[in-house]
Amino acid sequence: MKILVTGIGGPTPRSIASVLRRAYPDASVVGADCDPRALGFYMPGLLDERYVVPRTSDAESYFRVINKILGKEKIDLAIVQPESEVLAWGDYYQRCKSYPCPVVMPPLSHSKALVDKARMADLLDGTTYIPKTLSITVSEPRKTEVQDQVGYPCWIRAATGSGGAGSLKLNCEEDLDAWLLVHPDIAEFTVSEFLPGKHLANQMLYLEGKLQLNAGLECVEYVMANVAPSRVTGNTSFGRLLNDERLLSFCEEVMDFIVKKLSTPAHGVYSFDLKLDSSGRPKVTEINVRHMAYTGILAKCGADFVSATVDYLRSGVVRDEPVRHRYASDFVFLRDVDIEPLVLSEADLSSEIVHA
Repeated sequence: MKILVTGIGGPTPRSIASVLRRAYPDASVVGADCDPRALGFYMPGLLDERYVVPRTSDAESYFRVINKILGKEKIDLAIVQPESEVLAWGDYYQRCKSYPCPVVMPPLSHSKALVDKARMADLLDGTTYIPKTLSITVSEPRKTEVQDQVGYPCWIRAATGSGGAGSLKLNCEEDLDAWLLVHPDIAEFTVSEFLPGKHLANQMLYLEGKLQLNAGLECVEYVMANVAPSRVTGNTSFGRLLNDERLLSFCEEVMDFIVKKLSTPAHGVYSFDLKLDSSGRPKVTEINVRHMAYTGILAKCGADFVSATVDYLRSGVVRDEPVRHRYASDFVFLRDVDIEPLVLSEADLSSEIVHA
């Protein structure tokens, strides 16, 4: 079996490739990325073959090279990870009525509605699933509406991109003015009510409209948080894996709403970021149409979304009843920039340290 993993320079695709190595030791893993300096190309033992591909902004060249790789390597299936490529592959399917090779990803209508946080807010507008949210731009800051409809303090972030992009807690209108001044290159922002509670995350796999696997966690601290004005970056340095039925049920309820609103069955991996409001109620802050960065950690703890995807593409079998994953231990994880994540129990976290 030969598996193509795209975006191999990113931490999530590298994690996926590592899971494939453990779960399918006889498989060949082929990596692709638009950056010839992508870290995954150079990690010993991670890949069998490596290919630099064009950016998806040049779709014709991108798919010409992708199709050449698929034919040369005789690729059996692909795991497409960066959302720019998920969108591109979805558009390819729309035009050609098939994917370049077997792959599991959300339908294009889902991807377009969820990748852009402003469009996601429009989709979920009028529900209790999201915080009060407005879309603004540098040229149209909508200051009166921010004050009257959202209020201060509030949270601003880039409408597209990773969780920490362009993010800051705004305490007053002057903060808004200053933040827009230093970010003229960001095309659109979302401004939402400030949520003071815990940061939760959740990942679900749907196949042919049926939920297959659902697992959750809490993000506690962030990699290089001290360099971000918001103290929040796109990567978690310390987190806890949660057996939280309320979290799992809530995300399923949101997906049921999305499916009904878009009139299209769910299919693929959907990754939620959520914050708790002042009353402890979960609110969705973003939904990604790809594996989240912790997918390798989830696999180590029994919630293996990567293998579930591969096994479906090989067998076509869809489980009738979903698995709401319950972790066998009180797992926590530690992550940093230049080292593989560590998974251990909460008890181990303190027992390993000698306190002076």
